[in-house]
Amino acid sequence: MGTRHWRRSMAVAALVLGLAACGEKDSALVVAPVDPAFAAEQQQWRQQRYTELNAPDGWTSLVGLHWLEHKAHYIGSGPGSGIRLAVGPDKLGMVARNGDSVTFTPERGVPMTVEGEPVTGRIRFFSDRDATPTKIAFDDGRGQLSLIHRGERFALRVKHADAATRTGFTGLTYWDGGPAWKVTARFVPHAAGKRLPIVDITGLTTEMANAGALEFEKDGTRYRLEALGEPGRELFVIFGDRTSGHGSYPAGRYLDLPAPDANGQVVIDFNHAYNPPCAFTPFATCPLTPAENRLDLRVEAGEKVYHTPQGGT
Repeated sequence: MGTRHWRRSMAVAALVLGLAACGEKDSALVVAPVDPAFAAEQQQWRQQRYTELNAPDGWTSLVGLHWLEHKAHYIGSGPGSGIRLAVGPDKLGMVARNGDSVTFTPERGVPMTVEGEPVTGRIRFFSDRDATPTKIAFDDGRGQLSLIHRGERFALRVKHADAATRTGFTGLTYWDGGPAWKVTARFVPHAAGKRLPIVDITGLTTEMANAGALEFEKDGTRYRLEALGEPGRELFVIFGDRTSGHGSYPAGRYLDLPAPDANGQVVIDFNHAYNPPCAFTPFATCPLTPAENRLDLRVEAGEKVYHTPQGGT
């Protein structure tokens, strides 16, 4: 422990002891000790979360979702476009689909790049299901066009650094939480190949890899959460609780968790529960909480529901 950290810890301890000594005069002044290391770790996580969410291509920059209903679509912000974008040039190019293969042909004279290289002719448009998804930058890099693949359908996802949802982003608020919301769970593996049907906000059901379940205790009661992911890999949990729609996002929250350790344990830090992208934009396709993960518990930790500047959610 560094000198600076030690001095800060001693100062906090001295304050707590001093207030406790005055308890007979004013018991309201007694406060619980603060763990500086825990507070610093939480602050670092929250800052990283804010930075990623509000990045020029973060979720707050999402301005459009356009499903490909035909074999070919001309796209752009102009009135002559088959798919009318909210941002960008009047004519951006043409997207064409042949089975599961999608291509993009740029409009002549309109500057755009992929990974910093100019797009001058037709290219293969790889989706988020492919190893290296294509991201087409336009408007001097402020705009981004990508492709998502959901079930049998494809859609264009459009982001822009100047999106009102980004420039007007009001920041995140959190439950008080605390170390008590950091629990150790027992990982119960499922049979190889088990999958769990997950419905997203568009109504599409996707069978997702379901490596196992997480069992933990909180205040003497045992709870269980189904974890998504492949065996031996990091886990993803979608959960709802008694705060859903009553302080936290109604459709539930997410948790990113490490793979089980050698003892079959996973640390769940509910202080790191975060809102799905749909809390910030109407153009995301968020997976929703499965029935198995609706906890009869008020998880007063992690992110609270996001309120837009207009007062909506």
